Amino acid sequence: MTIFARAPVRIDFAGGWTDVDRFAQACGGFVTNAAINLYTHGEFLLGHNRIRLNAEDVGEHVSLPGPADIKYDGVLDLHKAALNMLPVTGGIEILTRSDAPAGSGLGASGALDVTLVAGLARCRHEEFDREDLADLGYQLEAVELGLLGGRQDQYAAAFGGFHEFHFDGTTVQSRPLVVGPELETEFAKHLTLLYTGQSHFSSKTHERVWAAYERGESSVCEALLRIRDLGREAARAIESTDWQCLAEVVDENWVQQQRLDVTISTPRVRQIERAVRDAGAWGVKATGAGAGGCLLVVSPPDQRPHVMKSAELAGARVLAFAFDMEGVTVREEEEVEDAGEQ
Repeated sequence: MTIFARAPVRIDFAGGWTDVDRFAQACGGFVTNAAINLYTHGEFLLGHNRIRLNAEDVGEHVSLPGPADIKYDGVLDLHKAALNMLPVTGGIEILTRSDAPAGSGLGASGALDVTLVAGLARCRHEEFDREDLADLGYQLEAVELGLLGGRQDQYAAAFGGFHEFHFDGTTVQSRPLVVGPELETEFAKHLTLLYTGQSHFSSKTHERVWAAYERGESSVCEALLRIRDLGREAARAIESTDWQCLAEVVDENWVQQQRLDVTISTPRVRQIERAVRDAGAWGVKATGAGAGGCLLVVSPPDQRPHVMKSAELAGARVLAFAFDMEGVTVREEEEVEDAGEQ
C-alpha cells in the first residue's frame, strides 16, 4: 500500500510574525493569508523492513534499522519527528519533495509538517480533521523539535483557500474569506510572486527579534502591534476588492517587518524592490520572515507585464501560481502485481 499526501504553501498578505505564541499569548495575533498551488508532496510506502527517509528536492536520505535508532541530528529531523509522534508498525519508506524553491519564505516547512502527519495518520488508519492536522503539524516543530516559529503555515496548508486566522497562543480561530472564481481572476491580474534567488533564513532572525521583544524594545513591540492590525485590514481589503488598499496594507506591513531587524531586507531584495516599484508596482513585501526568499508584488493590471520584466532583469524569477482551495489531501493506492511475473 502506498499513501500519497500533499499540502499547499501560502502567501501571507499581512500579519506574519504575530502568529508566534510568545506574542499571541500577550497581545493576540492576526494573519490573513492564502494557500497556493505549490505543494509539498509525500509518498508513504508500507511494508519495508527498515525506515527509509528521502527528501528528493534537497537530496537528503536516511536509512535506519528501526524507530529506536531515530536521532535528531539536523538531517530530515521533521520526518523523524513525525515518525516519533505517529509511529507505524514495521518498516516504512517516506519520500518527500516540494514545488517551492528552497528557502522561499512561503511556509514550505509548515506544509511539510502537515503532509507528514496527514500521510502517517492514514498509514495508522486514524482520522483527523483539518484543525487537528494543523495543530499536529505545529506540535511537530514547536514541541517535538523545540523550534521557534508561528502557526500560520500549518493552518494555511491544512485548510487551503483564503483565511483570516486569529491566534491567542493556545487556540486558533479561523474565518474563510469569500473569494469566488471571478475574484481569483482579479487576483491573478494584480499579484506577482517573485523568487529573489536568495534562500531566506529565519532562525537567527527570529531569535534576535524575539529577544528584543522580551526586552521590551519599543520599536519591535510597536511594529508587531501594527503588523497584527494590518492583518485585519488585509482581510477587509480583500473582501471589498480594494486593490490599492490591499497594496497599501502590503506596503506598510513590509515597512513594519523591516523595523523588526536590520537583516530582514537584503541588498538583493532591495534591488528587486526598486526595480518593480520603478515599473509601477503599488505595493511590495517579503513573504515569511524576510531576509531573502520571495516577494509579493501588487500592481495595476496594465503595469504587471512591466513589473515582471523589470523583476527578471533585476535577477528575480517569476513564479507562476494559482490559489489552492482544497488544503491538505490524502489518497492511497494498493500495489498490483505485474501479471507477467506471476
